[in-house]
Amino acid sequence: MGHHQGAPMPATLRHAFRARAHPARSVPCPHEPCHARAHQACIVRVNGRVMKDLHPARINLWERTVACCPECQVQPDIPCHNDGAPLAGTVHDRRIQEAKEILA
Repeated sequence: MGHHQGAPMPATLRHAFRARAHPARSVPCPHEPCHARAHQACIVRVNGRVMKDLHPARINLWERTVACCPECQVQPDIPCHNDGAPLAGTVHDRRIQEAKEILA
């Protein structure tokens, strides 16, 4: 007998199940060579192992996407900088705090 898929899960229930996951899973992973799609776990490409945590670059991307930075006064989606010099692959601590407050 074949497997029959039931009705799709309502969005409210799907959100509750995903609520345990880090919100950064909502963005794709920019880490080379992971590139996990949105809502999928990060993986180690060399052995295919699913990671318990997310790559730091993915968390930084999420923080940059959802929060303004009080430190360097940039809007969401704009990378943090120090006096015009971009921060390489990271964001200011104050932006991390801002992103956490958005979740609350």
